[in-house]
Amino acid sequence: MCGMLDLTNIPPQPLVAASILSADFGYMIDSCKDVLDKGADLLHIDVMDGHFVPNLTMGADMIRALRQHLPQAYLDTHLMVEHPGDYIASFAAAGANHFSFHVEVCKPFKTHGYDPRKLIDEIHAAGMDAGMVVNPPTPPEVLEACLGPYLHDLQLVLIMSVNPGRSGQTFMPEVLDKARWVDQRRGERIRLQIDGGINTQTCREAAAAGVDVMVTASALFGAADRKAVIDALHASAS
Repeated sequence: MCGMLDLTNIPPQPLVAASILSADFGYMIDSCKDVLDKGADLLHIDVMDGHFVPNLTMGADMIRALRQHLPQAYLDTHLMVEHPGDYIASFAAAGANHFSFHVEVCKPFKTHGYDPRKLIDEIHAAGMDAGMVVNPPTPPEVLEACLGPYLHDLQLVLIMSVNPGRSGQTFMPEVLDKARWVDQRRGERIRLQIDGGINTQTCREAAAAGVDVMVTASALFGAADRKAVIDALHASAS
């Protein structure tokens, strides 16, 4: 890698975010180094608390290990948790570059939820980029109230194209209307990410909707030719 990724720069081609949830946990560093060496642009780390989603995954210790062994890797953390504010300081200290939280745990979507503006300010103060995430069941008509007021304070918006909680699910094309909504309103320094069922076919639909960061999990780590998958995702907007 030539140096740390700057997420606010418009990429010449869609970025590939390798989701380590599908990596071999027994060979995590080797697996991550392999996909980065083959052209992946960043590592995507799915953090699940067993409450917001039923699965329980990884946290600050994983981030710390990745940062130690892969010092130039951009570490993109996706918090599928009820209380994202509890993790900001520890993730920043561990070496995370980016911190995304869900609109579904925030006001006004959740009456007694977090204040998104406060979370964004805390993430930035900790030295990380900030992102917000939208789940498939969340209707497009609530985006104006739940995402719109904060859009230009973010570095990234993530549209989930599967229901969060596990890898290997089937892409849900109906979420692309939400991707288009974001794409029409974001500034050039805000990336539009998609996560769930992204492979060498579905990436084209996502790119056509304006997506410029493709999260790929089992389609990448389970491939016999990982470089071919990365190359196809890079070329998805061609």
